[in-house]
Amino acid sequence: MLKQQLQQKLQQKLSPSQIQTIKLIEATTLELEERVRQELEENPALEEDFEATTDSSSIDDLAKPDEDEQETSDNEDDKFEIEEEEKFEYNIDDYDYGEYDRMDDDVPAYRLKVNNLERDAKQEEIPVTDGVTFKEFLDEQAGFLQLSERERNIMRYIIGNIDEEGYLRRSADMMVDDLLFQANVECSEAEIERLVMMVQSLDPAGVGAQDLKECLLLQLDRKQQTDSVKNAKKVISNYFESFSKKHYEKIQRSLNIDDEMMKSIITEIVKLNPKPGNAWNGDVLEQTKSTIIPDFTLENNNGKLIVHLNQNNVSELRINTDFKNMLNDFNNNKKNQTREMKDAIMFIKQKVDSAQWFIDAVKQRQQTLLVTMTAIVEFQYKFFIEGHESFLRPMILKDIADITGYDISTISRVSNSKYIQTEYAIYPVKYFFSESILNEQGEEISTREIKTILQECIDNEDKHHPLNDDEVAEYLKEHGYPIARRTVAKYREQLNIPVSRLRIDF
Repeated sequence: MLKQQLQQKLQQKLSPSQIQTIKLIEATTLELEERVRQELEENPALEEDFEATTDSSSIDDLAKPDEDEQETSDNEDDKFEIEEEEKFEYNIDDYDYGEYDRMDDDVPAYRLKVNNLERDAKQEEIPVTDGVTFKEFLDEQAGFLQLSERERNIMRYIIGNIDEEGYLRRSADMMVDDLLFQANVECSEAEIERLVMMVQSLDPAGVGAQDLKECLLLQLDRKQQTDSVKNAKKVISNYFESFSKKHYEKIQRSLNIDDEMMKSIITEIVKLNPKPGNAWNGDVLEQTKSTIIPDFTLENNNGKLIVHLNQNNVSELRINTDFKNMLNDFNNNKKNQTREMKDAIMFIKQKVDSAQWFIDAVKQRQQTLLVTMTAIVEFQYKFFIEGHESFLRPMILKDIADITGYDISTISRVSNSKYIQTEYAIYPVKYFFSESILNEQGEEISTREIKTILQECIDNEDKHHPLNDDEVAEYLKEHGYPIARRTVAKYREQLNIPVSRLRIDF
């Protein structure tokens, strides 16, 4: 039964100006420069203030002590400089961030991790200039194949199902059903298999395989067919399970080959890439990275860390003097105003208000970024002094939100797509956020520290007898890091370290 009724409901809704403020906070330095140029072109009431200083803003510019405090400071440096024993209380009560800063009052625990951002948060990792994605790279190659329009569309669908590691996980019969129900395209399994073989002929070698065995065979087919390569294909085709378990003597007896040939076979197989998609991303996209413009610069002044905001190419802004004078004249002489003059004044007032809002929003952005980055630097003080991953403390968005008084969503926007230049390297701000585990002493340690130790363990292993995941887990346990074998495997995958059988050095 349908019925109509009136209902009152309290609902948060962002105003357009608040949305624009959010976008300014999450904008990178380059995006801010473009935004300022656009605003200067569109709003005649806004102009550059060439008389103002153009030096990079720093925290000491925004947090100078009062005159009374200066007399009792005993020549102390700016209070936002960071020393190892100092703690700070940030006073942000004077800044009104609107309701956008409290959108997620009841944030569930899983949203407090660095890898759980808001749905509208931008997810760029590294800016690229003319780079293409892995699938776009495959599409470009497919464009040179002699295909009908129908076959080309089916191949695009096949390429779309290839994962980031380069594997095609869906079978031909499943893709036949998908094309029929989703795209109303009728085709046979034989046609799909023929087009899959064409995809497998593309670069990088091994792409489009359904499993590791097929991936290795595809790569061996591309090599010059020497005796060792031919025997390697036999081993992978007929003795793949035995090879993966390192039953080399059994394989030698079955193929009647000597130790020298077995070593050559293993060398050929170890050279292959088990994840061709990852290899392409690492080699090709690395060449297309653009120069990163850091949003922050960290100065180390004898142990005192000072954060500067990169504003070199962002001009100081002010209201156009002529527009101000026109508004003043109107307020002083409101009599005898024609309708046309009132419309003109209304236009001028709108432009002045818009310009003033933009100036305030840019200043608010500077304050928010500086306070947040300073809190991060304070939290990770030892890392910025020593420059080694082992000094990174576990840190999540909520930790910085508690220090600064900002909302978690604001911290997320500040840290996303921003970079800081230190004396050691340029780091993404998100780099400093990590989860934690407890060691044997009950102390919280960063997962990055564990990954660093894991990497060092594998770098120093005996390459003739590399450690498997169980042995690495035992090594970490002996050093006070009790983690499971599956966790070791996960961290090893994240570090792009192959399994032990593929790390053998003959």
